[in-house]
Amino acid sequence: MSSLLAPPASTRGILPPRRPASRALTARAARSCYRFRTDDDGVVDVAVAAKDGDGYTVGVEVPPLRGARGRRDGGLLLRAADSGDAVPLASPGHGASLAAELSIDASRAPFNLSFLLTDPEGAEIRTHRRTAFRVPIGVGQGRPAPLGLSLSGDGAANFALYSKSAQGVVLCLYAAAGDEPAFEIELDPYVNRTCNVWHVSLENVAGYVSYGFRCGLFGFGTGHPLLDPYAKVIGELVAGNSVYEEGATLPSMSCLGSLANPPSYNWGRDTRPFLPLEKLVVYRANVALFTKDRLSGLPDNVAGTFSGMAAKVQHFKSLGVNAVLLEPVFPFDQAKGPYFPYHFFSPTNSYSTEGCSAPAITAMKDMVKSMHKNGIEVLLEVVFTHTSEGEAECQMISTRGIDNSSYYISGEIAGCKSSILNCNGPVTQKLILDSLRHWVLDFHVDGFCFINAPFLVRGPRGEYLSRPPLLESIAFDPVLSKTKIIADPWSPLDISNVQFPFPHWKRWAEMNTRFSIDVRRFLKGEALISDLATRLCGSGDLFASRGPAFSFNYVSRNSGLTLVDLVSFSNDDLASESSWNCGEEGPSENSAVLEMRLRQIRNFIFILFVSLGIPVLNMGDECGHSSAGSTSYKERVPLNWKGLKTTFVKEVTGFISFLAAFRSRRGDIFQRREFLKLENINWHGSDLSEPRWEDPSSKFLCMHIIAENDGNKSDSVRGDLYICFNANVESVSATLPVPAEGSVWLRLVDTSLALPGFFGTESNPKWKQVLGCSSYEVKAHSCVLFESTWGLS
Repeated sequence: MSSLLAPPASTRGILPPRRPASRALTARAARSCYRFRTDDDGVVDVAVAAKDGDGYTVGVEVPPLRGARGRRDGGLLLRAADSGDAVPLASPGHGASLAAELSIDASRAPFNLSFLLTDPEGAEIRTHRRTAFRVPIGVGQGRPAPLGLSLSGDGAANFALYSKSAQGVVLCLYAAAGDEPAFEIELDPYVNRTCNVWHVSLENVAGYVSYGFRCGLFGFGTGHPLLDPYAKVIGELVAGNSVYEEGATLPSMSCLGSLANPPSYNWGRDTRPFLPLEKLVVYRANVALFTKDRLSGLPDNVAGTFSGMAAKVQHFKSLGVNAVLLEPVFPFDQAKGPYFPYHFFSPTNSYSTEGCSAPAITAMKDMVKSMHKNGIEVLLEVVFTHTSEGEAECQMISTRGIDNSSYYISGEIAGCKSSILNCNGPVTQKLILDSLRHWVLDFHVDGFCFINAPFLVRGPRGEYLSRPPLLESIAFDPVLSKTKIIADPWSPLDISNVQFPFPHWKRWAEMNTRFSIDVRRFLKGEALISDLATRLCGSGDLFASRGPAFSFNYVSRNSGLTLVDLVSFSNDDLASESSWNCGEEGPSENSAVLEMRLRQIRNFIFILFVSLGIPVLNMGDECGHSSAGSTSYKERVPLNWKGLKTTFVKEVTGFISFLAAFRSRRGDIFQRREFLKLENINWHGSDLSEPRWEDPSSKFLCMHIIAENDGNKSDSVRGDLYICFNANVESVSATLPVPAEGSVWLRLVDTSLALPGFFGTESNPKWKQVLGCSSYEVKAHSCVLFESTWGLS
């Protein structure tokens, strides 16, 4: 019967058992029992059990068939489906069941044993579906937890998949070569299902490299294999032949999970920085575009990868950055971009030097380890509100085809036709929490920024929830609550970016959209000075119950105009950007225009760093990175590393570094979890008078911050600050208040001056001493910073 050990080319046709096998079979400690209905209205019972040693025993029993005595009176033969070898089924006595027992070598498991029965005249007996009898060898019931693939040290594998709606699930295993499954197992809902979790175990998966699931709403699994949502190592997203479906020609998409364990990793002495929220200086970057440019100085296979990010760690340190915020690193549809993921448990393969999942995992961990070694935290932008999967069956990659009703919100929401996830449903909520914990525990990630945050507060019908269970669970999770958790209202679905009341439990921070809007409008000369004052003080209108440290401030972001484009382009199509081209549209060689643009760039950066809250730089803010006036995310280009060597860029990067160091030195003012006291802030106009808060024509404001000190006059760190902001088209003469006794005012920054005199450093102290009650000319479209200090004459 050696031919019975050969796995068949096709492996479908097992029916779920309707009742346990007979006592004679169960007495042999059967692991799995199967009952088939035959094409002559009889039954065949099969039991598969592991032997005490190595191998399996397969018992086949055919109970007597009433009303068909002639066909089975002479006995039956068990014959391999693909050969002529046969084994007789014996009966202990008249009227008893016919039975046979086979001994199977375990070295070929798992496989399906396929056989037929023949009567003495050679007529075949098949299943009622006219197929051969097939039973899996080396396949067990499995366990429902944990979800996903679990590999044990002895090579055994357990698969668990949640699907409430599937009526049939097929596990498909693939060999190294070939697009078709090498082995398929139809899961029995009576054996391989616990509540809504389908599960199965295999003694060994050697010889197979990847897997997927076919799920069917009606009967057995249909369609192409789907990616396990909990797979830790995955293959490439493969575009198949185009399919005409729902009135359109669509490319079919598929991706498989790997049967390999994630690569082991030695974290050594890696220590998370655990920086206090208020001390962060954040840099937002795209892994691919950050070093993709050939002038980055990196090898071609390193440029645009996690390794490329790690190679540029000194660039972040030179800016004074201590946290890197990475745009989504989850696997995504290349046609739609990183904000449209299809999987949540592995980094995208393209960010590794080898373009594979396992190297990507190792490379990302190397990057995180390198950042931590240099005191830099790693934050991830994450998208859990939608996926890149389509509604057409050919474009279902994972959850959409596995259990659409559990994972997704049905119907359109706010005009969005994308696959909107039911984030606050128990199934999707568990998926998200498990994913976040995976990134923290396995990748040592320090925090997350949740894109499209307004959709995280929606219920199963799209309604807004006052206490979204997902957000509350994240806020109080014993693992996640120790990380930075940030809500970002920007939506890649409709490119909206509107601040809204976000439930926070005093744990959630937020990207401050209002900061960007009000600062842009002030420097353009359109905003009330009261709006600027609110942003400078930490946006108390938005964060009164939390504190300024929960406000992540930014001027530009990856969607919309870059910083240099904000001062270079302004037309009717860009009205919502509140940009100003400084007198000439687009690239210019006019020296006056270029000087004004440089001054405005300085102003933007200056206001960003002297405002209470967390400054967030966007990739390229430091080097004049331009998208030629385009606001489209898809039209962004790689960072130009050649530009970093220009005088302009050296000036801007030096200014950012100075301001980051200044914020750290004056942490008593700028690195606070609580707002400044009212008695520690005075607001003035040009002549120390009350500002004209509600006058639209007023474009000048002075902010006097009175430092809290312990009376130690030798401590220059505790000096007062006086900051002037002028958005007028002409200069304004500002009167400085009388400083504390024994101290004088030093000018640290004047954005209107030429390099190197517009800011001072310890190595280049271009500081100007200014007497109290004297006037200082604040040039048009400029900002000035003074600090009082003791001990100078």
